[in-house]
Order: sequence, then C-alpha cells, then structure tokens
Amino acid sequence: MKYNELQVSSSKNKKRVGRGIAAGQGKTAGRGTKGQGSRTGKKLGVMFQGGQRALVQAVPKGRGFKSLRTPAQVVYLDHLNVFKGKTVDNFTLFEAGLISTPFHTVKIIARGELTEKVTLKVQGASKSVQEALVKAGGSFTKTDTPIKQSVKEAEKADK
Repeated sequence: MKYNELQVSSSKNKKRVGRGIAAGQGKTAGRGTKGQGSRTGKKLGVMFQGGQRALVQAVPKGRGFKSLRTPAQVVYLDHLNVFKGKTVDNFTLFEAGLISTPFHTVKIIARGELTEKVTLKVQGASKSVQEALVKAGGSFTKTDTPIKQSVKEAEKADK
C-alpha cells in the first residue's frame, strides 16, 4: 500500500471541554474566569457593544428605494446625422464624444430629424427612432453591451 492510496477522511474530533483537569480543558473550560462570556445561557449578539446602544439602533433608517441598475446613456436621433452612411456602435459614439463610456448600455431616443442613411448597432432604440432609420434608408440591429477587456486580453488581441 502506498501513502497516496490511503483512504483517510479529514475529520477532527470536537474538543470536549469541562471534563476535568486531566482532559486539558477542565475547570473554566477555556472561557476564562468570571464575566459575561464565562456564563452559560444567551450569547452576545454580533452588534452588542457592552450595554451601550447598538450601532444598528444608532444609525438612522434609510427610507425609500435605490435602484442598483445603471441607467442607459441617451443619444438623440439628430446627433446621428454626423455619421452619414457609416455603421454606428458604442465605440464610434464614444469617439465622437456623444457618450461617456462605450461599456454601458446606449439607447437612441427620438428628437429632431434624421436625414442621413445610418446603420445602427446599439443596445436600444425607441420605436419612432427605428421607423425614422428605415425611412432614411438605414437599419437598426440590437446588440449586447460590450464587455471591457482586461489588460492581458487586450495585449493578446493586439498581437
């Protein structure tokens, strides 16, 4: 039989306290001498501060609701006239300075008129925008939000 073929489970027996001096954890059973922690019964709560008002009670209650969802970045329809005959996605909008980051959801909203033919590839567009795109001779394709690459992945892609 080899050492790596042994069938052993890693189970350590629970220490039995309060079984006499010879057992190693006799008398006070590892609880120390006197005081609240040495007594049996109710244990102290996590937020207990020695009789002082608990931190949970001292902090005021937060009212209302805060959504964790990041709102979509808005681009208006009349801004798309700059890209005549081009394909527009998050990165082209970012380079043009119309959105703050290409790695968040972008939605196109109707305002003004679209006069140029544009192929749109973003996360969302209102129905009136989609109709205006088709009317101008362009098209809309719904895409996923691009994910930011790590530095290592970006270096691999460059090679």
